[in-house]
Amino acid sequence: MSEAKRIFHVAFGTFLGLADPIEFYADRDDVRTRYVGDPPAALGAEVEGELVGSNFVANWGSVGFFGPLTIRPDYWDRGIAKRLLEPTMEIFEKWGTKHAGLFTFAHSAKHIGLYQKFGFWPRFLTAIMSVNVRYNAEVQGWTQYSELDEAARAESLRAAAELTNTIYDGLDVGSEIRAISTQA
Repeated sequence: MSEAKRIFHVAFGTFLGLADPIEFYADRDDVRTRYVGDPPAALGAEVEGELVGSNFVANWGSVGFFGPLTIRPDYWDRGIAKRLLEPTMEIFEKWGTKHAGLFTFAHSAKHIGLYQKFGFWPRFLTAIMSVNVRYNAEVQGWTQYSELDEAARAESLRAAAELTNTIYDGLDVGSEIRAISTQA
């Protein structure tokens, strides 16, 4: 996983034009989180036995999601991302995914064009917004998932699935919650 993580940082950092690409999201480990969510749905691309790219597929009930899909920059534009998307789509089909999606760069015709070849079309441009969070002493009564016993964890996962199902029929992000909890 360390090489997949390195490729993730370098690929995104290079694409975004960082002076030191390896510093992209240096304080995060998105690759490990995606891998832990469903190890058999982690895909790798190798050239002569060397990892040059990866993709991570997530099963959120009736909804499927993939990413980050990253290719080592010295292997860009060689069809490797396309080769990773082929088994990605097979996984969605095997799972019976009703709705599949991804996040990509809205300004990159190359990325959008690749995903359109697999039936993905832009629907929403996501505005990334922020606000300084202020402490509110009135907030009470919350518990961290990691502090719950097994029965309470199962109930919280059931409640989360019930809630997300109101957003989209069958949407269940329990695998994400479990993946994050293993890293706490």
